Amino acid sequence: MKNPVHPGAILREDVLAELGLSVGEAAERLGISRVTLSRVIHEHARISPNLALRLEAAGVGTARVWLAMQTARDLADERAAGTPKVRKLVSIGTSARALSV
Repeated sequence: MKNPVHPGAILREDVLAELGLSVGEAAERLGISRVTLSRVIHEHARISPNLALRLEAAGVGTARVWLAMQTARDLADERAAGTPKVRKLVSIGTSARALSV
């Protein structure tokens, strides 16, 4: 399975580049530091809920979509790192239906 693209790469390539915005200009418009935005677009930091809301307010997609992309990436990274050793919480024959959300 291919690893999902980091949402920072999408922000860098599909948003900032298309709009012709520098990192500094975009950061100023979003009300965050240039360093914070730079870390995200260079895939060294995650899209936070706060940044997702700022992107939504700036007219760049919805916060839910940005966070969904980040979650997909995070899950893929964790799976690639290997499954941790765990034991079942429910024994065979016990209904887990009561535990479902």
